[in-house]
Amino acid sequence: MTSSADTSSGARPSLWRHRDFRRYLSGQAAGVTGSSISSMVIPVLAVLELDATTAEVAWLTFLGQLPPALLALHAGALADRHSKRKQMINGDLVSAAVLASVPVAASLDRLSLTQLMVVAAVQGAAGVLHDAAAISLLPSLVDRSLLQRSNSRIGSLFAVAATAGSNLGAALTALLGPARALLGDVLSYLVSAWCTARIQAPESPRPAAEGRRLHTEIGEGLRYVHGDHRLRTLTLVNATTSFALALLNTLWALYLLRSLTMSATAFGVVLGLGALGAAAGALAAPSLAARYGPGPMMLAALAITPLTQLPLLLASPGLVWQFAIGAALFLQLACAGAAGTTQRTIRQVITADGMQARMQAVSTWLTSGGRPVAALLAGGLGTWIGVRPTLIVGTCLLVVPLVVLYRSPLRSLLDMPGTPAVAPPSAEAVTPPTPGPIVPHPAVAVDVRHDRSSEGGP
Repeated sequence: MTSSADTSSGARPSLWRHRDFRRYLSGQAAGVTGSSISSMVIPVLAVLELDATTAEVAWLTFLGQLPPALLALHAGALADRHSKRKQMINGDLVSAAVLASVPVAASLDRLSLTQLMVVAAVQGAAGVLHDAAAISLLPSLVDRSLLQRSNSRIGSLFAVAATAGSNLGAALTALLGPARALLGDVLSYLVSAWCTARIQAPESPRPAAEGRRLHTEIGEGLRYVHGDHRLRTLTLVNATTSFALALLNTLWALYLLRSLTMSATAFGVVLGLGALGAAAGALAAPSLAARYGPGPMMLAALAITPLTQLPLLLASPGLVWQFAIGAALFLQLACAGAAGTTQRTIRQVITADGMQARMQAVSTWLTSGGRPVAALLAGGLGTWIGVRPTLIVGTCLLVVPLVVLYRSPLRSLLDMPGTPAVAPPSAEAVTPPTPGPIVPHPAVAVDVRHDRSSEGGP
């Protein structure tokens, strides 16, 4: 395992002294900051500037979420076969170029919803390539015993970056207008590409066997995830959670901005509060997992999440309800940060090196595959029965991942799993990690249990 950290002493190494980890973290944090600007600005641009209807907002969301469903498996196989850093850089540069077209078109008074939809689709495709490589690169930068700490640091910093991005997006929108505010996201992609290019740890991409096609390696990834009950369960939890949240998020901005008459500035502040909750959850995840066990902690987080939607469903226009929605979003994303950090660490720890990107790609594919369907369903239900009843449907769907995890042996997982003892799978056959006992080797869990998270997000 490559590492540029200063680890000469017997003490647990500091991740902040690890040069490549700092560069990785800086680049990804820049990308999260910029993405939060876009997440805040694009709904404002579509709803308030271009007067998008409920159906048009749903289509915009659908096109932005379609590329991961179509390309995630291929992006994961490519990342396991080729240089992950080059794939990340190419994705960043394509995203920067296509997003820059929005302020250019606006300055020429030629911006349309059609262009926003094309930008969303291209940016989504570039993001798939970047994310498949970025998530699977981390286990090659730090030792697996440090993965939970690394994920905790990443998740908390990403949440702070998201807070800064939401507030910066609100400020840039007020100062420059929503279209030119997107230049902040363009800059973030360039910073991300530059930081990634400075990572020096050598990569060992797995050369494709002669005559092997990409779909063969994709199939190996699918079988690998299906063959381990832990990977299978966590992937299904991610997918069902993502579907419910995609349905809610499709109409969330429209509901706040139009039905609850929330201003663009207040909208940005609410998003910022949610990001702070994600930071708190990510930082607390290692200690919570150590105290209560990863399984019970994730189960509790999934049980709380549907309850956090109640203020949104009961709200009416007014400052008091804006604070209530912000507080509920804080709690919701705190649960997401804690559970997301823990489940991602479990999946990274138990997956062999040569399968990291494809394992993540399977999760991304299933998670993202439901989002376009959820977006269209949200648009149809929102038009047919109304926005608030549709949000109630999405809230009810958040109970499904809770049931999935509760019915799995993972609900009683009390320690982080150990590193797989087998070598990366060969070109001829893929052997999933041996499930083994639910409570793994205590020696491996000692370092892993105390510290991190991720964004990120579904």
